[in-house]
Amino acid sequence: MEATPGRERLIEQFKADGLNVMFGNPGTVEQGFLDAVDAAEDFRYVLALQETVAAGIADGYARATGGAALLQLHSGVGLGNGIGMLYQSLRGHTPLVVVAGDAGVRYDAMDAQMASDLVAMARPVTKYATRVTDPRSVLRTVRRAVKIALTPPRGPVFVALPMDVLDELNSEPVLPATVPLTDVAPSPASVGRAAELLASAERPVVLVGDGVALSGAQRELAAVAELLGADVYEVDSSEVNIAASHPLRRGQTGHMFGPHSKELIGDADGVLIVGTYVFPEVFPELESPFRAGAKVVHIDLNAYEIAKNHPVDLGLAADPRQALRALAGVLERQLTPQRRAAAAARLDVRTRERVRAAGAAGEDDGTPMAVFLRTLAERTDGDLIVFDEALTTSPLVTRYLPAERPGDYHLTRGGSLGVGFPGAVGAKLARPDRLVVGFAGDGGSMYTYQALWTAARHGIDAKFVVCNNRKYRLLDDNIAQYWRERDIPEHGFPGSFDLSHPEIDFAGLARSLGAGGMRVEKPDEAVAAVGRMLSHPGPFLVDVQI
Repeated sequence: MEATPGRERLIEQFKADGLNVMFGNPGTVEQGFLDAVDAAEDFRYVLALQETVAAGIADGYARATGGAALLQLHSGVGLGNGIGMLYQSLRGHTPLVVVAGDAGVRYDAMDAQMASDLVAMARPVTKYATRVTDPRSVLRTVRRAVKIALTPPRGPVFVALPMDVLDELNSEPVLPATVPLTDVAPSPASVGRAAELLASAERPVVLVGDGVALSGAQRELAAVAELLGADVYEVDSSEVNIAASHPLRRGQTGHMFGPHSKELIGDADGVLIVGTYVFPEVFPELESPFRAGAKVVHIDLNAYEIAKNHPVDLGLAADPRQALRALAGVLERQLTPQRRAAAAARLDVRTRERVRAAGAAGEDDGTPMAVFLRTLAERTDGDLIVFDEALTTSPLVTRYLPAERPGDYHLTRGGSLGVGFPGAVGAKLARPDRLVVGFAGDGGSMYTYQALWTAARHGIDAKFVVCNNRKYRLLDDNIAQYWRERDIPEHGFPGSFDLSHPEIDFAGLARSLGAGGMRVEKPDEAVAAVGRMLSHPGPFLVDVQI
């Protein structure tokens, strides 16, 4: 094979792996590579103004496509900027292929400007991190990284690419990476054991996470839950793992306080955990939250997460879809009429509760945000993709725009702020045929507001909503819990939680970045805002006062 510069051959390797779009922010040590990118055919570079934004757009793109996304960062300083967002991708299992340049192997001994140990920096927020030092192994290393990123448990990977290595001639073959198939079914004996442990439960609970969505096991999950008559709680969950309207879905356990999760599942005598670890709270229960004698079955492709924090009776390292399908088959054959009747009765109770709750919900409360969301739901008939970083406003968002279909809803994850707006940009780029709306709080939006500029520059018609309460409201809620736990009298919230002064002109800021924008202060303005947002050709932001 004829040798060509490594920087050019690398692009061909990315294209062979279906990575035809690169998100990034340029730097001097990547200049030769980016010059080759500019000249490449059928390869697109999406420019962001800061690396955190580029990483967030790549994350949203990968989540919306279901595949990997390619992210370029600039040396140590750019990698440092992107680390918070890469943590989001690590915790959420987003398969990002991250590359960064450095001045070159020949300069390693000089400890010069911007010199840093890129691999050491990247390792805590990636599945795999390495540096290429031999020009004969550039493509080999990239293929390995792609394979690791896409093999469950998925996650971001990092490859450092020195300039002089990419300048060398390269004759490696361009071949697509081989990603192993992981649709592994458990043995009939282990499935039978799982059914035996769960079938007799009188208060069964199912705990689920995004491993269900990754394997496409939503239908199988619902079937097992219905056979058991089990409440379903979402734990480490940011995708649609069970339809919001399913009567057995009980919502999220939450990610902050262990006692809350314990309260939800503490009475369960049979627990099925699928596609998640337990529990992801910031302040978790150190003792097992499961009641004494409860039978616990844990299914996940990621064997590390099984019984990571609390013992289980049976752990199955298997694909959730295959395992749940097999489990449903065994339960269909083996459940006694009495147990079927008991499960049906539990399902009937939850169905009637759901009907009563829907009737009690009634009309919106007349606030600008409620009117905006109701109008958006009516105008679109719910046919849109929601990227939700609304945080304390999320319950209202999902009330009017419930997460029903896989791929239509993405929730923030990982704990760091700023994913909502760039995530919506990435999702819209991946799904140009769909309406995509990103929701973020006023505080979270300011972490990555430059994403609107990227949307305007590249003609990405995403829509954005600022849920503006002039504060870090989640911190108000969390410190109130802190005070209650320690019997500290309530008092004024810390001033560092307040964002009211000086006031931020979000609509004006959007316009300065090339997007449209308007502010909503009154309910009657909310209806007009939806119309303007939907009819505007290009990115548009609505600042809704709460």
